[in-house]
Amino acid sequence: ITGRDPGAVRRRVADLGIAHAIYGANDKLSAGESIRSLLGLEWPQIAVIGDDWPDLPLLARAGFAAAPANAHIEVRAIVDHVTGSAGGHGAAREFCDLLLVASGRYAALLQGHLTTLDDGSAAAPA
Repeated sequence: ITGRDPGAVRRRVADLGIAHAIYGANDKLSAGESIRSLLGLEWPQIAVIGDDWPDLPLLARAGFAAAPANAHIEVRAIVDHVTGSAGGHGAAREFCDLLLVASGRYAALLQGHLTTLDDGSAAAPA
């Protein structure tokens, strides 16, 4: 859910295979409710990362809320986790890795990247 609608964001969302996205949202809570309802989730099942005041309604309801290191002070004050990285400098990746570790999926996904796609052998150490 983003308040902006740049083409680069749409391309990145598509590249990542994100199935549900809302662009140009003036009311992020309404957009969040729409996705939450569509997926049949309750707020305690949802993780959110945000960096500014428009994200506060989502962050306040989420079961797990995070913010990048350079988020607004009011946002950092209410979240469960502040990333070590700033927004635009790896915070989203750090957030996703944290969720993958918590769900027990990180190690298997990492292992898949340690194997080459052409012959299935382990990648040679650098």
